[in-house]
Amino acid sequence: MGVALLPIVIAHHFTVDLEEYFQVSAFESRVARSDWTRFESRVAAQVPRLLDLLARHEAHATFFVLGWVAERHPDLIRTIARAGHEIASHGWDHVRVTHQTRAQFRASIHRTKHVLEEITGEPVLGFRAPSFSIVPGREWALDVLIEEDHRYDSSLFPVRRLGYGYPSGLSHPHWIDRPAGRIAEIPPTTLRWCGLRLPAAGGAYFRLLPYGVVRAAFRQCERLGTPGTFYIHPWEIDPAQPRLDVSWLTRVRHYGGLRRTAGRLERLLAEFRFTAVRDTVAGFSERATVAVLQ
Repeated sequence: MGVALLPIVIAHHFTVDLEEYFQVSAFESRVARSDWTRFESRVAAQVPRLLDLLARHEAHATFFVLGWVAERHPDLIRTIARAGHEIASHGWDHVRVTHQTRAQFRASIHRTKHVLEEITGEPVLGFRAPSFSIVPGREWALDVLIEEDHRYDSSLFPVRRLGYGYPSGLSHPHWIDRPAGRIAEIPPTTLRWCGLRLPAAGGAYFRLLPYGVVRAAFRQCERLGTPGTFYIHPWEIDPAQPRLDVSWLTRVRHYGGLRRTAGRLERLLAEFRFTAVRDTVAGFSERATVAVLQ
């Protein structure tokens, strides 16, 4: 008599880009960084809701934290870490890599890593660029990350999209070999459909597209035996956030679907198992796929 084999349960990555609602790249033309302190801070009210949601579903997450936010809310960062979640870097002040020199980028990640490690007492292993802005031609940022003792990156979104994307990138976790050494890459999840690779990792895609798109992407990852990577921002569960005077397209992208995000997160966490990126990287085989980026 045959023996039924239980399916392997894949632990996907639940990630949070920890920033304020007024710090998103789409608002750069309306909100100067010098004016950030004039805006109401709302992140400390939203993060506990995410922590409660994760705890109820026994899920762990990686929080990619802006240094600017951590410096002003150190107790919030400690609370996240004490709840068993990973603290990683999102850079200092949400400047896209495409808007920085190599020296500026190094200063940003060095400062952020130092502040986060001082707050938590734990090493910071990972980084995600604001707006996934390590794009073709900015691969030098990976060298800087290696030189600044980061173990992994989660910035190469393997899609073709105006503003960001690394179309030639691999869609599953892999090593990248660079002149400075080797770094693990944990790309946001995409869905292969009709020969296309569609973004399905979270954010506006999660709020505005049918829930089934993201669900199908994570099921596809499971069939391939690889973890997917989901991302969300605290402001995406905050429909009462102040509205800024921005273009209609930015309004749709930023404010659309905010009221249904929490419910969709409940469903996602109930359907899939999630863990922090560090758990995958800790067991990452040296024989895993290697990409060489020039």
